[in-house]
Amino acid sequence: MFHILVVDDDKNTRRLLRAVLEAEHYTVTTAEDGEEALSVMDREHIDLVVLDIMMPRMDGYRFTSLLRANNNDLPILMVTARQLPEDKKKGFLVGTDDYMTKPIDEEEMLLRIKALLRRARIVSERRIVIGDVVLDYDSLSVTKEDQTQVLPNKEFMLLYKLLSYPGKIFTRIQLMDEIWGSESESGWETVTVHIGRLRKRFEGWEEFEIQAVRGLGYKAVKKL
Repeated sequence: MFHILVVDDDKNTRRLLRAVLEAEHYTVTTAEDGEEALSVMDREHIDLVVLDIMMPRMDGYRFTSLLRANNNDLPILMVTARQLPEDKKKGFLVGTDDYMTKPIDEEEMLLRIKALLRRARIVSERRIVIGDVVLDYDSLSVTKEDQTQVLPNKEFMLLYKLLSYPGKIFTRIQLMDEIWGSESESGWETVTVHIGRLRKRFEGWEEFEIQAVRGLGYKAVKKL
C-alpha cells in the first residue's frame, strides 16, 4: 500500500531491502543514486525513502539537502556503513529523519519505518474517517451510519489510496503500478473501470468525490 524508494549503489543491498520490504507488503522502487531517485520521484508518488550516503553522482547528503531546500518533508531513513558521530550529525543536520548503520537489523529497520510513517500521519490506525464515513483497511469496508459496504480488494485499495492524499492527482499509470503492481499484465484502462465502479457505489455521498482531471488522472476530494 505504501510506496518506499530504496536508494543504494550496491545491487545486493537493493535486492535485500526490496525483499524485506515487499515481505511486509510495501510497494518498493529502487534507484542507484540520488539523481536517479529524483527522476523516480518525478513520475512516482513515494511515501518514504531508505537512503544510502556514499553514492556516485549525487550522494545521500546532497539528495536530502535538495529535498529539504524545496520544502519536501518526505520521511527519510539513512541506512549507511558510515558510523562516526560526525557522519550521523551531518545526516540529521541536512534533514534526515532517522539514521541506521550497516549491517542492519531488519526487524529494527521495519519498526523505524513504521514509526516514520506514523509520524508523517500516513498511517492512522489503518482507518480513514470523513464525517460519518469510515474506511477500514483491515476489513476492506466503507461504513456510513448503519450501512456497510465490503469492497473487492482492488476497489478498496484504490479508494483508500486516493482518500489518503485528498486533492493529490494520481496518473492512471501510478495507480496501476501501486495497486496492481508493475508486473501486472492489465492495461491502465483497468483503473478507469474501477474508478467507474467506485463512483457508482458512492454516487450521491456528500462526504467525498472522485474527480477526473483531464489529461492527468484522478483525485479524491473531501467535501467536509
